[in-house]
Amino acid sequence: MRKSTVSCAFLSLTFIFFAVAGASGFLSFSTEGQAAAGEPKLEDFFQKEKVTIAVTDSGLGGLSVLAEAARRLAETRCFKAADLVFFNALFSTEGGYNSLKTRQEKVAVFNSALENLEKKFHPDMILIGCNTLSVIYADTSFSGRTKTPVLRMVDPAVDLIVWNLSRHADSSVIIFGTPTTIEENTYPRRLVDLGFDAKWIITQSCPELENFIETDYAGDETGMLISGCVNEALQKIPSPRPPLLVSLNCTHYGYSLPLWEKAFEEAGVQPIAILNPNSKMAEALVRPECSNRRSKTEIAVRVVSMVEIGRQKIVTLAKWLESVSSETAAALRNYELVPALFEWKSLVKR
Repeated sequence: MRKSTVSCAFLSLTFIFFAVAGASGFLSFSTEGQAAAGEPKLEDFFQKEKVTIAVTDSGLGGLSVLAEAARRLAETRCFKAADLVFFNALFSTEGGYNSLKTRQEKVAVFNSALENLEKKFHPDMILIGCNTLSVIYADTSFSGRTKTPVLRMVDPAVDLIVWNLSRHADSSVIIFGTPTTIEENTYPRRLVDLGFDAKWIITQSCPELENFIETDYAGDETGMLISGCVNEALQKIPSPRPPLLVSLNCTHYGYSLPLWEKAFEEAGVQPIAILNPNSKMAEALVRPECSNRRSKTEIAVRVVSMVEIGRQKIVTLAKWLESVSSETAAALRNYELVPALFEWKSLVKR
């Protein structure tokens, strides 16, 4: 990755940090707005015998984050019991956050979802398993007043990109995401702040792709949309084309990883790596000093949604989730429909 000369010394130190962190298998994720109190809260979290962890998303992509969290908690046996709740922050089947007219509406609706999540489930930790919601979280009033540790997908995703760029310094990175994620420009801004040249950071919006993935993550229509996004992104890269890293910055996209690989192959391009930060987020729940503290961790999983989840989506995604966490797959099949989960209609102009 090309770097600005003024930041070379800083980046060298940054690369050393990430090399050490990556080699140890752990990267720390910041909790913006909670920096001063974040670490004590996490210390308290790991001292508990039983924890409730909530994962929220603007759709069903975050289920892959929850599944990975369930798997890691069961393997590391840090807690006596872990209750995991997937709180679907999608408010309408007629359109989600990307369809709202203003950023203010997106922030207001998500704030309402977070307020009700905390009120109804009293989680010990919240994971925002969604890039779209992660990039607007800091502007919610909830972020300024909550005492609950909140981890955003943006942070492990940036960590993963930087770690890989530190190993491939002459590469360019393509960041794929939803319209809101790309419009917010959070990832390029964070990378530029770390000294990377904006010229070699390519962003590509993939409108509606998440909806096709939920219905059939391996289907032909999904594959066509992914191929279209890939080809459009490749046209933005300066010539001669540098080595490429690809970052999937929507939690849905990982369900269709083989289709992303196929799209690049058909375009005649071999990326250095296709990065999926979903599993990286679950690392926040793992600490070596806490591992194997119990003989077993009892895992309970719930999926709660205010909108109906179609049968086709359940069948499709449960099949994928089963290989990671059977508890998560079962919870999706038996999800709880709660129409009054949180208020949103009064927050949106019609």
